[in-house]
Amino acid sequence: MPDFRVGIGVDAHALEPGVALVLGGVRFDHPSGLAGHSDGDVVAHALIDAVLGAANRGDIGSLFPSGEERWRGSSSLDLLARAYELVCEDGWRLVNADCVLVGEAPRIGPFRAEMAARLADAIGVQPERIAVRATTTDRLGFTGRGEGLAAEAVALLQR
Repeated sequence: MPDFRVGIGVDAHALEPGVALVLGGVRFDHPSGLAGHSDGDVVAHALIDAVLGAANRGDIGSLFPSGEERWRGSSSLDLLARAYELVCEDGWRLVNADCVLVGEAPRIGPFRAEMAARLADAIGVQPERIAVRATTTDRLGFTGRGEGLAAEAVALLQR
């Protein structure tokens, strides 16, 4: 009988002027980007935590501590690939993932397929296994005021 596990990931970063905005591995033309030790890609970070959580392998902070200089400026897609390698070493494989960006801007509709493809490529799965969506908070909270962006992800793994 196959073994299934579900994991949830959540991430949030402040927006900072003059920083590149990367979401789901795609660079957006936007006046501010996400402050972070790596490239701040909240979508990829949430997915990392979701797959790690499902496999009971800790979280992004334990695997890639922000105090370690070797991770400074890293591509979050590279971090996702490394995290997924660990999950695969334990015999797990992604069944599907659902990633939701929370924020008023940028609008990701035209880029959702590309974001899913880049996330999928990083871990070697078909793009249709990863959904990328977005929602707003109707201008409530830090994401509604445009101070930052957040993301949530859920991942189903099978062994």
